[in-house]
Amino acid sequence: MKSIWDNLKELLINAFDNLGFAWWVEIITQSPRCTYYFGPFLSSADASAAVKGYMEDLESEGAQGIMVNVKRCKPDSLTIAEDLGEKIDRKVKPIFSGQV
Repeated sequence: MKSIWDNLKELLINAFDNLGFAWWVEIITQSPRCTYYFGPFLSSADASAAVKGYMEDLESEGAQGIMVNVKRCKPDSLTIAEDLGEKIDRKVKPIFSGQV
């Protein structure tokens, strides 16, 4: 069950994100050549606190040459696979199981 603070925080994050004031973790990997965005966060401290988990996940998947930036932005895509020239939006899920 969410507390009042959790609901308020979620509303603030959504408002900040819509205005482009939310904080995001940008992770760029050299192998594979990808840029990932994780967020949004209400503060740079919240985003920085989450970095370790994101890096551990990417390292466990074999990513190398990892660079991290915590910044205010409003990314168009959450994953950009530069090797493949693809933009992948992890928020979008296919309706039918056979779709990509």
